[in-house]
Amino acid sequence: MPSSNNNSTTVGRVPMLQWVGGIGAATAEALAHRERTAVGSARARLAAAAREGLLSRQRPLVAQPALYTLTPAGIRASGLGLQRCRVSAANARHLIVCAGVAAGLERCYPGHRVIGERDLRRHERERGAPLASARLGGPHGDWPLHRPDLVLMPPAAEPGLPVAVEVELAVKAPRRLAAICRAWARCRAVAGVLYLAAPAAERALARAIEEVDADSRVVVVPLDALAGAHAQRASEQRLT
Repeated sequence: MPSSNNNSTTVGRVPMLQWVGGIGAATAEALAHRERTAVGSARARLAAAAREGLLSRQRPLVAQPALYTLTPAGIRASGLGLQRCRVSAANARHLIVCAGVAAGLERCYPGHRVIGERDLRRHERERGAPLASARLGGPHGDWPLHRPDLVLMPPAAEPGLPVAVEVELAVKAPRRLAAICRAWARCRAVAGVLYLAAPAAERALARAIEEVDADSRVVVVPLDALAGAHAQRASEQRLT
């Protein structure tokens, strides 16, 4: 039977677990930036939670930060009822950058909260309607939903719509990209859409936005434009 001390330790980790689960996966660098602490301190906290079976540590990319995700025990402790985030060599780079962007957004917009796709799915499931997703193909009916990588949620005490945030590292097929931008242009569930894009993706996005006349709803900025978001800049530099 777990001791009361262990139980209190787990309770103390809940805010961190909820943040990690909310964005899907986190790095020590992103957690440190979000909480204004040293990377070593953030890494120690994540490692302790991993030893307790609340987090899983994976590092599929050489010379890249390790990613921490909730285990089934961590999901139960968080109380969020989220699906597990799967980490692979194929999606690790994107998850690392998204964690840095999430931390940077919360630093830039105090009082706001950033959630990821899995937490958005949970909110929409509970709500029974899209919260920050766009319908592909048409505004109504059974068209599939496109969910953003992250959502910047307004403060609970302030009325307002969320902002969809897309992290674009690779160039999508032109037709696919135009369809997504068109869906965002007519989506009224969000206040707007912010794309943080790598250089090659910036050019493709600009063409798609112009093609579907989405410039009043969709904004594209360079990936390193987010003030203080050092984690993703460092990641990009190591990958080049």
